[in-house]
Amino acid sequence: MRIDILTLFPAIAAVPLGESMIGKAQQRGLVTIQVHNLRDWTRDKHRMADDAPYGGSQGMVMKCEPIFAAVEELKTRESSDESAPRSRVILFSPGGRRFTQKIAEEYAQHSHLILLCGHYEGIDQRVIDHLIDDEISIGDYVLTNGALAAAVFTDAIVRLIPGVLGDENSASDDSFSSGLLEFPQYTRPVEFRGWRVPDILLSGNHAAIAKWRREQALEKTRRVRPDLLPNDTE
Repeated sequence: MRIDILTLFPAIAAVPLGESMIGKAQQRGLVTIQVHNLRDWTRDKHRMADDAPYGGSQGMVMKCEPIFAAVEELKTRESSDESAPRSRVILFSPGGRRFTQKIAEEYAQHSHLILLCGHYEGIDQRVIDHLIDDEISIGDYVLTNGALAAAVFTDAIVRLIPGVLGDENSASDDSFSSGLLEFPQYTRPVEFRGWRVPDILLSGNHAAIAKWRREQALEKTRRVRPDLLPNDTE
């Protein structure tokens, strides 16, 4: 998989994605992540990537020319073979569809993603109408820029690539993968400050442990995120 991130603030995305499992995945060749400065595709001496909005309003709007130039060049770099899988262009903005684990699993199957990070008051609507394939929001709140959202999105999908996590079953056990929040986890010591690990986890009875974990996951989901449960879940 190749992921190209277009942003006005490259370090915000590049630094976290160079650490931990995502950094190791890149070192091992499981994914290629390139963070690009959108200003590299501007043509004026001041490298302006934004301008005042038509019609009057506060703030600035990202210009369409450098965005189109960048995306079109990155698509060309990826492949000149017309039969190759098509690149997907994703914009991060509060107006997009809410990001979920299901969407992460969907995008983990693609070979090339171009992630466009919104900033300021938004992006020229012609980009949204004629260039992007999907608009994603990572939550119902507003960030100072989309590079943070791009880093979150990238982390969520790259960890689903086979070989990135140490245990192949880790991703399938995550919260939301089964439609439920994850069950409680414990490790050594067995007792800490009078609080013991539940005896069932020490029993060695794997069927009973699986049943307990399912019950705990259901209980937590009912308490914290009841919206995730269908009415007939037992």
